[in-house]
Amino acid sequence: THSVVVPLKHPLAKLERVTLADLARYPIVTYSPEFTGRTHINEAFTSQGLDFDVVLTAIDSDVIKTYVELGLGIGIIAAMAYDPSRDRGLVAIEAGHLFGVNTTRLAIKRGAYLGAFAYEFIELFAPKLTRRVIDRALAGESAR
Repeated sequence: THSVVVPLKHPLAKLERVTLADLARYPIVTYSPEFTGRTHINEAFTSQGLDFDVVLTAIDSDVIKTYVELGLGIGIIAAMAYDPSRDRGLVAIEAGHLFGVNTTRLAIKRGAYLGAFAYEFIELFAPKLTRRVIDRALAGESAR
């Protein structure tokens, strides 16, 4: 899902639940159009007939958060990109109800060699996908 990130004392941080109309009042910093999830953002505003002003785009959520900290707009980022311990100057506002859910898929070619780093990445990405589960899937066995 997406979150809206704003500076600590921003008016949106005081709202219990934000709406698209609330967000449309501010300049927006978000992902570049070709980046996954951006279409959900555009479609949400368009479906409500709301004009929105994307003033800056980036492919990296840390860049977006930096622009927000500099006061260039409010940010719309993947919820998982907000880290309260690192992003102390920002507040994340849950926005899944506005932009829906994004699904990320990971594909591996059957029979391909995977280095230890690949197994580690996959398990960080999806903890249930252990090396054993991955190896069984690559061998064509059911997950049982």
